[in-house]
Amino acid sequence: MDTKQTNLSLEQMLGVLRRRAPWILLCLVITTSAAYGFSKHQTKQYTATASLVFNNNQLGAQVAGLPVASSSNPQAQQNTNLKLVELGDMAEKTASVLGHGLTKEKVSANLSVSAQGESNIVNVAATATSPALAAEITNVYTDQFVAEQQNSNHAYYASALALVNKQLAGLSPQERVGSAGLALQDRAQSLGTLAELRNSSVQVAQAASVPTSPSSPKTKRNTVLGALLGFLLGLGVVFLLERLDRRIREPEDLQAIYGLPLLGVVPESAALSRSRRAKTAGETTNATAALPHNEEEAFHLIRAHLRYFNVDRELNTLLVVSAAPADGKTTVSYRLASAAARMGSAVLLVEADLRHPTLARRLDLQSGPGLSDVLIDAASLRSATQTIGLGSSTLHRHATRGLDVLVAGATLPPNPGELIESHAMEALLERARSTYDLVVIDTPPLAAVSDAFPLLRKVDGVIIVGRVGRNRRDVAERLHQTLTGAGAPLLGVIANGFKPGRLGSRGYGYGYAYAGAQRISGEAMSTNGTSSTALANEGSSSDEPAPTAKA
Repeated sequence: MDTKQTNLSLEQMLGVLRRRAPWILLCLVITTSAAYGFSKHQTKQYTATASLVFNNNQLGAQVAGLPVASSSNPQAQQNTNLKLVELGDMAEKTASVLGHGLTKEKVSANLSVSAQGESNIVNVAATATSPALAAEITNVYTDQFVAEQQNSNHAYYASALALVNKQLAGLSPQERVGSAGLALQDRAQSLGTLAELRNSSVQVAQAASVPTSPSSPKTKRNTVLGALLGFLLGLGVVFLLERLDRRIREPEDLQAIYGLPLLGVVPESAALSRSRRAKTAGETTNATAALPHNEEEAFHLIRAHLRYFNVDRELNTLLVVSAAPADGKTTVSYRLASAAARMGSAVLLVEADLRHPTLARRLDLQSGPGLSDVLIDAASLRSATQTIGLGSSTLHRHATRGLDVLVAGATLPPNPGELIESHAMEALLERARSTYDLVVIDTPPLAAVSDAFPLLRKVDGVIIVGRVGRNRRDVAERLHQTLTGAGAPLLGVIANGFKPGRLGSRGYGYGYAYAGAQRISGEAMSTNGTSSTALANEGSSSDEPAPTAKA
């Protein structure tokens, strides 16, 4: 169970990413372009690096008569070397030697000193807008530092030589030829030699060369980082939009909210849209004509799914409901009833929306008498029922008996809820059950009015129609709570208005529908121990898009 929920969450997350992919792509393009453009417009900087190597100069210390200290802490010695390079007036001397408008502050700001691992080598790097200037700054700085260290050592040895000469001057002629005098003379000679050599404890291991490529900006690196930032920003925008957007986006969302099987998916249909617009404008259109093969197949598949429920119970009366207006329940009711009628069943379509009836106008029928007249005993069910011819369908070429329709009525009652809840409505349903194989009831939106609530317990099954991309999750969740609380015999959901061509959507053609039919068939077989596979073959297969139903 946990694995199934995890897979569903992952699938929903992938669906969100596919659906919101343009936002991720937009953020990716903006940040990547900005990083690339910013890098290209930055002034190029060049960095030249020289290396200094330090030594302990133990020979000089021995000659000077000082104890030789062996360093037991290489890290401390390395830190000392770094401080030696940074201290002093090397930056001022470098600026004075080079000129070019350089100052001590500019040299210090563009100079960096770093250690090379744990060795006694120190790297000195200078950065400038000119590669030649960067190399000059680095080399002059290191040369000045080495010269400074040489001068310091020369002064040190000269001072030590003066001290030894002073000691020799204080000796008598006999002491000079003694062992102590001879040792002082040897030391004086060595110190004189070291002072003249100007030996240093640091040397230039490698001079800086003129760099051939800029050290900054790093266009490639900045562009990659910009792309990564754009992707992360796009993910943040996507999940923020998804959190703020409460609309139902995928057919699986309806299935998850209502906890019911998905009976079918009705994609967009230009033919039904034109029919609806024509009727709204008062134009003439053949709304009762059979749909093309690919569109009619969607409703035959839905009917095939519903027939699997007949294994456990007989479905004579079906209630088609929706949460909000314009979800498409009226068109779904009519097309579902037509599909059953074309198969040879005796079908009655009842319009139970007594507030805003549209069926008479859409099907070119007389507006009365209708349901309201039958409920107040002003007309009989037989006299109020109108029959429309459906002709031969594109799926089944034989002639059909037609579809009986009971419209709402010409005069709208002031108390539609009371009429629907009356005993007269129960009697009408009983008569319809005994006369027809199937009774399909179209209702007003349950989230808007409560007229149809009394019918929830009086029918054999309830079908929920939801419009993908329009229905809100909170409204659908409230409707689900209401339906389950009322104990309605819920059968499944129909996703209407799906756009299979949009980015991120998945295919919902014949393969998906047939898989759903097999799943329902398996459930029915496990319950009764008999196979209902033949029922699935009632509808022909098609992988073409089905129509959109609009109320």
